[in-house]
Amino acid sequence: MARRKIDGVLLLDKPAGMTSNQALQKSRWLFNAEKAGHTGTLDPFATGLLPLCLGEATKFSQFLLNADKTYWAEIELGVRTSTGDPEGTILETRPVTVGRADIERVLPLFIGDLLQIPPMHSALKRDGRPLYEYARKGIELDRAARPVVVHSLDLLSLDANRLIVRVHCGKGLYVRTLAEDIGAALACGAHLKALRREQSGAFDIADAVSLDALAALAPEDRDRWLKPADCLVESLPRLDLDIEAAWQMSHGQAIWHTGLTVGERLRVYDPTGRFLGVAEVDQEGKAAPRRLLAN
Repeated sequence: MARRKIDGVLLLDKPAGMTSNQALQKSRWLFNAEKAGHTGTLDPFATGLLPLCLGEATKFSQFLLNADKTYWAEIELGVRTSTGDPEGTILETRPVTVGRADIERVLPLFIGDLLQIPPMHSALKRDGRPLYEYARKGIELDRAARPVVVHSLDLLSLDANRLIVRVHCGKGLYVRTLAEDIGAALACGAHLKALRREQSGAFDIADAVSLDALAALAPEDRDRWLKPADCLVESLPRLDLDIEAAWQMSHGQAIWHTGLTVGERLRVYDPTGRFLGVAEVDQEGKAAPRRLLAN
């Protein structure tokens, strides 16, 4: 059966034990979609919000890659692993004698602008190869610290060696590295036991659907879970064009419009309200098309 030309954004609640790509391919199969892509991966052990793009929506996935994220994280104190998460081998165990006051003293140290060294077990590439390939061969490479931001870090509960926190952060933060750093600050060691993404940009896990729930639906009923492609760029100012300007924009031409600011990015619509794509105001003050939906 031929693949469908279907466009939209699926908010998936990814299960544990599945890679993001496996979840993407399963979703693509359920929708029989011609084209699909994701907006940033979750580790196999992690669960939660995984926005997936179908068809033309893939052109705008980059706008969610840079969005803030919120995670529910379970940190096991007193145990360090080779990967900083439950998929690694145990390297060290230590007694845990910290209390709530110790946690409340340490957590504020990890709020704000931070420098974080990416873990070796990550998909960051060195000489065209992901770091985890080197790590699996026992090779440790020097990694430069990268700037990250933690907007908030809230203590939800502490039960013996089980610490639950909620992390609201910017792009590029590794929560398992954060867990290890918290363990080091508490002098007992730690690793990330479980992780659930609750928010990505303006999207919330409450609006997501599981693969099992999708599979249980009739094929014709699954499409109602798809959001329009422009939901990925709702944070951009809206520019509505008349018929002539919309024709010019859709044919790759930059257009004049009042009230534009050089460097500003805009989501653009034709007179019927149809989303055309994203434009950026060039040095001449024109709205120049950057990413357009196919006509």
